[in-house]
Amino acid sequence: MPPGPLILYCVLVVVASLIGGLLPGWMRLGHTRMQVMVSFVAGLMLGVALFHMLVHAAHHTHTLDTAVLWTVIGLLTMFFLIRTLDFHHHEPVHDPEEHEGHAHPIAPQSPLSWAGVAVGFALHTTIDGIALGASVRAESGHGDGIPGLGTFLAVLLHKPLDALAVVALMAAGGWSKRSRLLVNVGLAALCPLGALLFWWGAGAGSSVFVGSALAFSAGVFLCVSLADLLPELQFHSHDRLKLSVALLLGVALAYCLVFLEGDMHHGHAH
Repeated sequence: MPPGPLILYCVLVVVASLIGGLLPGWMRLGHTRMQVMVSFVAGLMLGVALFHMLVHAAHHTHTLDTAVLWTVIGLLTMFFLIRTLDFHHHEPVHDPEEHEGHAHPIAPQSPLSWAGVAVGFALHTTIDGIALGASVRAESGHGDGIPGLGTFLAVLLHKPLDALAVVALMAAGGWSKRSRLLVNVGLAALCPLGALLFWWGAGAGSSVFVGSALAFSAGVFLCVSLADLLPELQFHSHDRLKLSVALLLGVALAYCLVFLEGDMHHGHAH
């Protein structure tokens, strides 16, 4: 049976994803506020990939070469996924069913234009679930810390942005609130599904298998942070200081979480 932390992580990720899809109807999401959030999450994902995932992956694969190889494979996989499906739009949009528009409306989309974004996010959120399951599996039983905490926070803070993007594009395309809610619920369920399936599947797998999956996930996190989220900082020179501080805070948080995950990091040298 999956451990308590993993079950709790799955529940909270679903709640966060659902909230992200409902945000456009609840509050005005200004451009600056959104970009600060994106920069912070980018820093957190970057730090989690390097301080947590890659370190644990090298431990479980017993060689840094194997861990780096799978990290590159994960990075390239996500890179071509982003290029092919052109997803990850993190901008507030105008909802045709709302009386008051948001700060930065986008042009109306065709009814099916959100499909590529939804497919991209479906694959992405499933990989996030695998990353979560692999992190908890890799860090369980090592020290007195909280297994998978860093990966969980990165996924938790990123999922609302993903859900917001899909729902916002559907709203711009004229889809009903009911349709948007159903898609949001479906996407929210994929992350815990991926996490739980990996946990059960990895139970019969080797340590190298867990480490390789974790390294692949590290590559995915690196790609999302470097190729998709961080360019926002370069394109928004008017808020560069604010976004840079948010980025550094995300990296700093990821590093501090090392001390909450137990003493496994210090045991690698032995």
